Amino acid sequence: AVERANLLNMAKLSIKGLIESALSFGRTLDSDYPPLQQFFVVMEHCLKHGLKVRKSFLSYNKTIWGPLELVEKLYPEAEEIAASVRDLPGLKTPLGRARAWLRLALMQKKMADYLRCLIIQRDLLSEFYEYHALMMEEEGAVIVGLLVGLNVIDANLCVKGEDLDSQVGVIDFSMYLKSDDDIGGKERNEQIAAILDQKNYVEELNRQLNSTVSSLHARVDSLEKSNTKLIEEVFDIFYGKIIYLTSAVEGIVSSLWILMYPDRELQTYKQSRQGLDEMYNEARRQLREESQLRQDMENELVVQVSMKHEIELAMKLLEKDIHEKQDTLIGLRQQLDEVKAINMEMYQKLQVSEDAMKEKNEIIGRLEDKTNQINATMKQLEQ
Repeated sequence: AVERANLLNMAKLSIKGLIESALSFGRTLDSDYPPLQQFFVVMEHCLKHGLKVRKSFLSYNKTIWGPLELVEKLYPEAEEIAASVRDLPGLKTPLGRARAWLRLALMQKKMADYLRCLIIQRDLLSEFYEYHALMMEEEGAVIVGLLVGLNVIDANLCVKGEDLDSQVGVIDFSMYLKSDDDIGGKERNEQIAAILDQKNYVEELNRQLNSTVSSLHARVDSLEKSNTKLIEEVFDIFYGKIIYLTSAVEGIVSSLWILMYPDRELQTYKQSRQGLDEMYNEARRQLREESQLRQDMENELVVQVSMKHEIELAMKLLEKDIHEKQDTLIGLRQQLDEVKAINMEMYQKLQVSEDAMKEKNEIIGRLEDKTNQINATMKQLEQ
């Protein structure tokens, strides 16, 4: 009892300090925030109190993952968080999975709901806890009620990659030993209490609305089932009456035939009726075969129509491709004609240049002859 009281007081201090610091800090917390770390340590100690020693393959151990894993069977929305914890890489121990579960539940703001479902089922909890455990007594219900207040804060925790298996859960009492100067004013406490009251009111209203919606859905389902059942019963009654009336009419008709005609005529009537029945059965068989043949022909027609549509679509695509290739061919021909024209023009310019070159070479030859003549004349003049 003393241990339960001490753990309850520590849970009160931890939750209260976490909410106050979160409201002053900005309400969005991460994994390195000391009050948040201490809260998880306190919750771990609360869940471990009175836990039965379970015999494993190699030794005896005490783990809180067993009762937490039970939540997904009691609360369908907890299946996702349990599957996420199992899929997390790096977690090797059940205690590490339990710590990851607590962090994910806090981020979902569902920790109070999950643990509330757990403490209600005390017959299932008795497999994991002793009769004097905190989760089996009223202190567990009080702690679950206090956890509702944590919904006013937002936690952004990185569970993947964090070493949760080897952490040592030690409560730091220095965080809760405050002097008179550290205690907040009365107005701030009243503001926090008002915020918590509003949050609790909204959550309670939401739960009532959810329960009302669930009851209405159940009522609608029951009405639909009863309506379907009534329709089936009425149909069965009418069908039975129709069969009864049909048999009665046939009996009356047969009795009238017996009364109205002698035995020979009755035998003739029976034979003719048997022949008519055979003709009717034969016609019905032929009709069934014709219907099946017609159905097969319709199916074949549908297949042929779909093939025709596909062929038409392929022809359209082929024509489009041919048109595109023709346009490309026309463009290439135009480019070829332009290249030919450019080549002809360059050839003509080359011919003109060659003629001019020849004329210049002839002029140069004549000039060289004149130069030689002038040189000879100069030599003669010098002599």
